[in-house]
Amino acid sequence: MKALVTGGGGFLGQAIVRGLIERGAEVSSFSRSDHRELSALGVGQIKGDLSDATAISGAVQGFDVVFHVAAKPGIWGDYADYYRTNVTGTRNVIEACRRHGVGRLIYASSPSVVFDGRDMEGVDESVPYPAHYEAHYPRTKALAEQMVLAANDAQLATVCLRPHLIWGPGDNHLLPRLVARARANQLRRIGSRSKLVDTIYVDNAAEAHLLAAERLHPGSPVAGRVYFVSQGEPVPLWDIVNRLLHAVGAPPVTKAVPVWLALWIAGGIEAWRRLTNDPREPRVTRFVVRELSTAHWFDISAARRDLGYAPRVSIAEGLSRLREVRGC
Repeated sequence: MKALVTGGGGFLGQAIVRGLIERGAEVSSFSRSDHRELSALGVGQIKGDLSDATAISGAVQGFDVVFHVAAKPGIWGDYADYYRTNVTGTRNVIEACRRHGVGRLIYASSPSVVFDGRDMEGVDESVPYPAHYEAHYPRTKALAEQMVLAANDAQLATVCLRPHLIWGPGDNHLLPRLVARARANQLRRIGSRSKLVDTIYVDNAAEAHLLAAERLHPGSPVAGRVYFVSQGEPVPLWDIVNRLLHAVGAPPVTKAVPVWLALWIAGGIEAWRRLTNDPREPRVTRFVVRELSTAHWFDISAARRDLGYAPRVSIAEGLSRLREVRGC
């Protein structure tokens, strides 16, 4: 197998790269910068921007399968920036795959593409896209996911995976933000109840993508499908947050604010940022408040059935690995 991973230097991307190497694949990464971790693995690195159709076309040529993991994450910023990377970039990847005869495309999506601000308890892949989004990231990821699903045909087989709250050693996004806020005493529980949420250890998320690639080909049962993947073990949100913080030696979150107050504060901060054209990310947004005050856990029976997916690393084992790496 010759595989290209867009965003191969990122958290999930590196885990997929390592899994591919273990399977004997020839792997290259496409990203905007070089990564020494990939160099140490002997991975070919192609530099470029997803919005550059010529660059991505040249990168895709010669590969059998593409794992499209690169995206613009976050909760704040210009819609045009999110659209350029997440939508235009994905369109460029699809067109490049068609141009060069790549037969398989695996897309790393997100459960946030179907989040409507209310509890999601045991929902499966039949849940519809919402009519409204409170952040640019889920909106543009939803548009990209729909493009990938629509691109599935007799020449190009596509599949989308929705891993939820990826964590583990090497996390350069979620955990560092939690730790920084906890150590600055800026984290608060939202609401009086800790709703159940799904998470997924990074190696399990990578395994799901690799399993999808193995089963994907034009006309296969997984082609043109989307799958939720997680630990399959919903846990109270603030319990897992505090267990993650404890694993890296950060203080727990103990103080709480009512949901209505958090929404009021977040709305005010957002309005002020827009009024003053302040590009800095707010400490909290309405989207984040709703994410932290609602349940998010999913029926992963389809992934178990069609992909043969089962989380190999438990939450307890993942936390142990995190403590070892962090030296805690």
